[in-house]
Amino acid sequence: MSQMPPPPPPPPLGWRLLGFSLLLGSFCFTLESAALGDSATDALNVLLIIVDDLRPSLGCYGDKLVRSPNIDQLASHSILFQNAFAQQAVCAPSRVSFLTGRRPDTTRLYDFNSYWRVHSGNFSTIPQYFKENGYVTMSVGKVFHPGISSNHSDDSPYSWSFPPYHPSSEKYENTKTCRGQDGKLHANLLCPVDVADVPEGTLPDKQSTEEAIRLLEKMKTSASPFFLAVGYHKPHIPFRYPKEFQKLYPLENITLAPDPQVPDGLPPVAYNPWMDIREREDVQALNISVPYGPIPVDFQRKIRQSYFASVSYLDTEVGHLLSALDDLHLANNTIIAFTSDHGWALGEHGEWAKYSNFDVTTRVPLMFYVPGKTAPLPGAGEKLFPYQDPFNPTSELMDSGRHDTDLVELVSLFPTLAGLSGLQVPPRCPIPSFHVELCREGQSLQKYLQLHDFEEESHFLGNPRELIAYSQYPRPADSPQWNSDKPSLKDIKIMGYSIRTIDYRYTVWVGFNPDEFLANFSDIHAGELYFVDSDPLQDHNVYNDSQHGGFPHSLKP
Repeated sequence: MSQMPPPPPPPPLGWRLLGFSLLLGSFCFTLESAALGDSATDALNVLLIIVDDLRPSLGCYGDKLVRSPNIDQLASHSILFQNAFAQQAVCAPSRVSFLTGRRPDTTRLYDFNSYWRVHSGNFSTIPQYFKENGYVTMSVGKVFHPGISSNHSDDSPYSWSFPPYHPSSEKYENTKTCRGQDGKLHANLLCPVDVADVPEGTLPDKQSTEEAIRLLEKMKTSASPFFLAVGYHKPHIPFRYPKEFQKLYPLENITLAPDPQVPDGLPPVAYNPWMDIREREDVQALNISVPYGPIPVDFQRKIRQSYFASVSYLDTEVGHLLSALDDLHLANNTIIAFTSDHGWALGEHGEWAKYSNFDVTTRVPLMFYVPGKTAPLPGAGEKLFPYQDPFNPTSELMDSGRHDTDLVELVSLFPTLAGLSGLQVPPRCPIPSFHVELCREGQSLQKYLQLHDFEEESHFLGNPRELIAYSQYPRPADSPQWNSDKPSLKDIKIMGYSIRTIDYRYTVWVGFNPDEFLANFSDIHAGELYFVDSDPLQDHNVYNDSQHGGFPHSLKP
């Protein structure tokens, strides 16, 4: 392994304190897997597709407006998790969390400004583990978040066999490439473009698809199995996409969020003021009040239209990638995992970004295709993933595939991909685990694929109410301010720890010491409690109706 400085003495984890009597033993889960799959000569390849800011607004998740036929087709051959949750709804902390298999309180990354190997511990990553087990590992596009959080190298050379690929057109994403009604170029939020007119005549996700296909062609004849991670930019803002996709979503068909108002019972600390949206030229021109807005109704529809158009554009890129996998006869020996780093609010609770603990920002799409397990192996001349044109109104409706409604977490991605590939599943992390290079804090999801060589443990075959998804989000102050969305570590004064069960979402906002990475659960600033059945959109906070400052006894297991 690398020569890294020893980690600092570990403080108690905030999550160890959160439970009071809240299922504390369930936090790390007890699902162990020592299952080994096929021999190395029969090793399955892995294609990991990571999307940026994609909430489950997809046909396969029941959205009747969004056209996503290629992702829906993947879902029809996969197991799809209806209730998968990210551990922090912002890019760098979420990606470092699921790529290391550790929670933000272990990676100690809550912002964008540190590299976990130096700042916290020399933790192994998913691609590093595959690389050390004989795989050729490759990165295309936005996999790790670029910058300090991945050591300005996408964690090379630890994680990748070759230098990661980034599209050359990435550098234009936030520049003035959006033609406004005045005929001039602007740095807008809403940015449908004529691809031929933009710099280099292409877009980042198009370039990423082309590079990923080139690598697949190269690996087709390789004697070594491959692990290819492809990170797509859209639907991350700005909504810069080929303008023809706007035609799929006429404005008259676009509805508003069902709950566009800031809830009366929402603690101010829970709200994010979507400052990065406000910085765009077209939003600035609206002169929207800070911090609560609201955005004018007609512009709300335009935002939602462009988000959905960006999703359909993304879907075509995924379709071209999967079709190439089929054409290269790799679909019968390649595991495909598809997910997003977190969700995105489109007006729910009066919010227009991520940066919160609500379901709309923490819930993500998650699906796994495993050849011969989730779908039969394709026969001679058969294609599992023929390209689907979203503009074709007669495109074939997809079967829903296998869905599971249990609560799962992105931190489970590491052990699940390892186990599905026939590698030894890393052991569960001790507490604390700063000194342990290889371990995982999430449970493997192999049991959901009913693998014949997997020893199921009765603990996870029982009551679904025992399952919990954990998320958290930092704040610099009790009320929304300019840096509430993305506070730097030194400015974090409050941490919102959130528990999602099948019945409720419970969040407690407590004092946090950024120097010691320590939460103070005796210093409660605010709380939230929402019941899923009666309040699925999480608009009615009943925390103050429960026992003051504590967890209601009626909800204890």
